[in-house]
Amino acid sequence: MSKVKVIVTLLITGLGFALILFYLNSSRKPEEPQAEGTYPEKEIAKEPTQQPTQSADYKASFAIYTNNTFRIFTASMYHNLSPDVYIKKDNPNIVHVKEAGITWGDFFDTLPLKLTKDCLTTGTGQTFCTGASGALEFYLNGIKNEELLNQEIKTNDKALITFRGSGDADLQKQLQSIPDPETAL
Repeated sequence: MSKVKVIVTLLITGLGFALILFYLNSSRKPEEPQAEGTYPEKEIAKEPTQQPTQSADYKASFAIYTNNTFRIFTASMYHNLSPDVYIKKDNPNIVHVKEAGITWGDFFDTLPLKLTKDCLTTGTGQTFCTGASGALEFYLNGIKNEELLNQEIKTNDKALITFRGSGDADLQKQLQSIPDPETAL
């Protein structure tokens, strides 16, 4: 009887090893055929899709006019809304940039207003859209720039967003009213 037990034990053990080998072999990815003289490529670590952010510390400034009315941002609902780019109570037309790569659109998106290429909806809900009553225009450093919202904010930039009707006054006055970021607190 002991010979029978040994044979049965060997058969069960052998069957167990065969099952383990079968499982391990079937769970491996099949190799793709390689052309002669080539080797399978190694897995290359993928680059992160986003670049690490770089800290920054500079200022720019802006002004918004609607039908020659200078829009003010002294209400606390506009202040310090993002750690990356913000305005403060003491000088709400100065933009504090703390992260490189921030665009003007990114900045305006932090504020409780809506600004697109064609429309401005203020924090109080007034809407000014390009159409029969006037045009929404964008200026960067004194030059008309329809792509302002896509432009990265640079040190000492001055942005003007103005909704002007057909008889609206002096664009130069509006441009000159933008505070100088260099001298701001």
